[in-house]
Amino acid sequence: MLTSLGFVLLLGLVLGTLATKLRLPSLVGMLLAGILLGPCVLNLLSPSLLGISADLRQLALVIILTRAGLSLDVEDLRRAGRPAILMCFLPAAFEVLGMVVLAPRLLGVSTLDAAIMGAVVGAVSPAVIVPRMLKLMEEGYGTAKGIPQMVLAGASVDDVFVIVLFTSFTGMAQGGSFSPAALAGVPVSIVLGAAFGLLIGFVLAKFFARFHMRDSVKVVILLSLAFLLVALEDAVEAWVPFSGLLAVLGAGLGLRRWRLVVAQRLTAKFGKLWVAAEIMLFVLVGAEVDLKYAAAAGLAAVATVLGVLCFRALGVLLCMAGSRLNKKERLFTVLAYLPKATVQAAIGGVPLAMGLGCGQIVLTVAVIAILVTAPLGAFAIDFTYKKLLAKGT
Repeated sequence: MLTSLGFVLLLGLVLGTLATKLRLPSLVGMLLAGILLGPCVLNLLSPSLLGISADLRQLALVIILTRAGLSLDVEDLRRAGRPAILMCFLPAAFEVLGMVVLAPRLLGVSTLDAAIMGAVVGAVSPAVIVPRMLKLMEEGYGTAKGIPQMVLAGASVDDVFVIVLFTSFTGMAQGGSFSPAALAGVPVSIVLGAAFGLLIGFVLAKFFARFHMRDSVKVVILLSLAFLLVALEDAVEAWVPFSGLLAVLGAGLGLRRWRLVVAQRLTAKFGKLWVAAEIMLFVLVGAEVDLKYAAAAGLAAVATVLGVLCFRALGVLLCMAGSRLNKKERLFTVLAYLPKATVQAAIGGVPLAMGLGCGQIVLTVAVIAILVTAPLGAFAIDFTYKKLLAKGT
């Protein structure tokens, strides 16, 4: 496994740097590194590493969400108001609807299979969006109107909504029935996750104020608690809906709210952790890509992915209706909500593992969504934010 980790980090770093030199997002190079190292090409990654790939990707996601919480100013988000709330679910709902409309016609699947596919593809990628929104916040682009804060928060909550839909639709496909209670659990999951995370942040703020220790030790404590919060979601899911990832975000928010100086120092520490975590995340996502599936789906799958992005764009624009954002800023929010990677890599293969008839095509479309939208969305954000957003506080 150590040899495989060496390949992942070195090739991911080299190709990520090369992509940057070519004026492409670094994640493009990292995804390519994963494809090259994965089973479809050179097959240099050990089965033991691939076996824990999902856990390593989740670890990277926890790091970036913790960093996001430490950097996010709740007052800025509050100023964004209604659009920030709508961004948490409306664009994803429109994309699922778009898949139900387009997939049966373009891919020949049933309506229920299309709904499952839409739930897999419908989530945006916090791993792509969050670091870019943090960069915008650091540079001051769009912060006067809370644009990066709004996109960052929406991308974090959006996943909860989509995964609940996915669970409901796959339950129906297995012979169960659609559960309105599952949908009702979405706001409960959001509220409980955020509230518990804020409580953890408050306790940590008081603890750090009383007991003095190195910042590196504080990082270890916060990261350990973040892992436990994610594990808590699985432990209590049979009794109460709870979002572990939102709790992680909330813990960072709480620490920033009640101990700002510490949060600012820890943000820098987590930024350094993200350098390695980002490489691991996207190289391992690339390693999941099966080129045969992607080639077999062909242009129809690409057209489907691009088509549902139009529905997503409409959903984002509806969220912005009546807001104080100008046309350029609204266009940026559409572009910022394009990339997909983490959720698709995590659940794209689940229907196939469940033995559902749509499993193969769902996995194929999930892979193509990653290949098309992750580079496209990251590229769009990186090369338009200075043109579309105003710089200022």
